[in-house]
Amino acid sequence: MSLAELFDLRERTVLVTGAASGLGLAVAETMLEAGACTVLADADEVALAGEVERLRALHPLAEGLVLDVSHADAVDAAVDGIVVRHGGLDCVFANAGISAGRGFVVEAGQLENIDLAHWSHVLRINLDGVMATVRAAARHMKPRRAGRIVVTSSIAGMRAEPLSGYAYVTSKAAVNNLVRQAAMELAPYNVLVNAIAPGPFATGINGGRLRLPESAERMRTHIPLGRIADTSEIKGLALLLASSASSYMTGAIIPVDGGASAR
Repeated sequence: MSLAELFDLRERTVLVTGAASGLGLAVAETMLEAGACTVLADADEVALAGEVERLRALHPLAEGLVLDVSHADAVDAAVDGIVVRHGGLDCVFANAGISAGRGFVVEAGQLENIDLAHWSHVLRINLDGVMATVRAAARHMKPRRAGRIVVTSSIAGMRAEPLSGYAYVTSKAAVNNLVRQAAMELAPYNVLVNAIAPGPFATGINGGRLRLPESAERMRTHIPLGRIADTSEIKGLALLLASSASSYMTGAIIPVDGGASAR
């Protein structure tokens, strides 16, 4: 197989959750540029409609789907609908997620001040939503004995992270082991399950703090490469994990963090 063929996603159908902005949008753009029919799913109907309209002008295979991943029945129905419309589902990016606010470096993020309702809300999206997405994808991929599932985790799930809220680091740590467990179960069916663990990217998460010069400057001191990542820097790994080039990769949690996790 040539290099061009390894990374060619034509004739494939991909679902990306949390695709109306940030890393999910960058992933969806990548899938479309590689030739895949790409379904962008997001709970933000207005933002989603705008991005799908923009992308369709460039890539007619872009589709939009309003979806709240915290509702498992809705996730099942969404995936079932994609399979009916397109005859199958080749790759799913379980990317949708939210911030839990600041970590214990501020008083509001310390243990005694944790709002348990907010804790539950974050876990419903970041953990239950990922589980619902992975489960729905596996149900269709196992009988076909083929597929790719890629989960967006975080380096905050690989170690303690004082700057991130408790619910966020907990959900991402749990997601990492979900990926490993699912990879073991699905390997005999040639369904590959991996996670991307981003470090600091300039996205809207955490209220877009890393887009602010002061916050970005503070964070840069913790990054060996000395800068905050642009969302486009997720594209290479996303394409690798969705394509035939990753045919011997499963159960991996791959940091994209400017070297932060190597410290």
